[in-house]
Amino acid sequence: MSIKVRYTPQLAKPKKAVIYLRVSTEEQVDNFSLGTQEEICRKEAARRGIEIIHVFREEGRSAKTITGRPILIEMLEFCRKNKRQLSAVFVYRLDRISRQTADFLAIRSSLTANQITLLSASEPTGNSPTEKFVELMLAGAAQMDNDVRSERTKNGLRARFLSGLHTGPVPLGYLNENGYIIKDPQTFDKLKEAWELMLTGTKSLKEIANVLNEWGLGQTFKGIKYPYRPQTANRLFRNKFYMGILTSSRYPEEVQGQHTPMVTTEKFYRVQAILDGRNTNISIPLSRHNKENTEFPLRRIFRCKNCNTVLTGAWSKGRNARYAYYVCRKRCGTPSLRVEAAHNFLTTFLKNISLTDDALKLLISFLRTNYMKRIAILQKRKLSADAELSKLYSMRQTLVEKNLTGVYSDEIFKEQNAVIEEKIKDLQVTKDTTLLNKYTLEETVNFITEKFADLGRTYTESCLEEKKALLGSIFPSGIVWYYPGMSNHDIGPLYQSIRDFTSGVIHVGEPGGIRTRDQELKRLLLYR
Repeated sequence: MSIKVRYTPQLAKPKKAVIYLRVSTEEQVDNFSLGTQEEICRKEAARRGIEIIHVFREEGRSAKTITGRPILIEMLEFCRKNKRQLSAVFVYRLDRISRQTADFLAIRSSLTANQITLLSASEPTGNSPTEKFVELMLAGAAQMDNDVRSERTKNGLRARFLSGLHTGPVPLGYLNENGYIIKDPQTFDKLKEAWELMLTGTKSLKEIANVLNEWGLGQTFKGIKYPYRPQTANRLFRNKFYMGILTSSRYPEEVQGQHTPMVTTEKFYRVQAILDGRNTNISIPLSRHNKENTEFPLRRIFRCKNCNTVLTGAWSKGRNARYAYYVCRKRCGTPSLRVEAAHNFLTTFLKNISLTDDALKLLISFLRTNYMKRIAILQKRKLSADAELSKLYSMRQTLVEKNLTGVYSDEIFKEQNAVIEEKIKDLQVTKDTTLLNKYTLEETVNFITEKFADLGRTYTESCLEEKKALLGSIFPSGIVWYYPGMSNHDIGPLYQSIRDFTSGVIHVGEPGGIRTRDQELKRLLLYR
């Protein structure tokens, strides 16, 4: 039994086509408009006797990738749905479809699968082997032209970076004017003051973020202003741009920028040390954990003798008024303490432990002698640090050069660069003399004379934060209270060292055979 197969010839498609037009933003100024492209495509279609049934116009889109070109996707979908009626797609030039060879071949393959021919109005195109070969060459030439432009742009950006000119968005405090970075008159001074606050070591990232927001220095992104958070504040104070150095995630070099630095190198690295948790210029832990309450300044400082629990504040309502008391948090039976009584008792006690005139004179003499020694040591240390820094900068430059020539991989470069950067940070902190420059010797002498002569008056006239710092320095383990008074006079060793000047117990000078608190006292006076 034989089977007969009927052959049905393929029906010829009607001569209908669509036009795809594309122009990027930079091409619009070169007389390469969509209108010009459409006119040339329609003339070529008329010459071939093909009817144009739809025009797809894509404006301001790059041909580097297919993504981000919704009109092109729409055109390909239209061709798929109307493949029985369409015979061709007209473009002004093949690079209107894509400047990437792989993308061009994928698009052409999609059209060929639907039996649709891609035709260029200004180039030889078609389905013959020669025309396909020419198409491939033209597509490759478009990609080469695109790659050359990209390489020139990258080289130009790199050359600009190496010359010390910033590329990209400018950090807070600066403005970009005609390609050059200048100070922002509205934010520069405020942000510089924020750096000074960070240098004190008394502000956490959360606190400094709140300060920036209160000053109106929030971040602006796409026209919307966002408040600073601890994480974004950390990134801000880690940015080397503020000390005049340009860095980039694309390039390994660090170059000196042409903009005006906001802070010195020494101040920048001192802030880095503070952010890394190596700052020694912080408040006493006792005072740091007390929350602000001006009505109960001794809350969480006084402790109960029976259960060693800190006392808290409470109000008692009397017949005609309300009265403030310190009470044990565990209510262990210790009598409540009137706030006024605690204040009077503490003030009297502080007056009794104030320094005498003789002790003040000895202390000031000790301070003057060791201040001059400290200056000499810092000068010597600064010279030594400068020489070591020069070596480290030279090592980093050599490291960069070897990375660029391929001797060191990016992983090795990053690892070694981090080690060098850590050493630079330590040396910059070591040579910093900000505190000594900020406080002159005579100002320090006047401060000691005024504050230590009468601690009771100093405590009374101080704000809440200063009261906590004072009590935290004198009583680092807190004050134990047992009615009707303090049950111990446990004064901290540092302040006790100062008081010992009265009897001449402390050895003024470098410690010899007998160990004293001389070194602790030096740290107290010279590093605060």
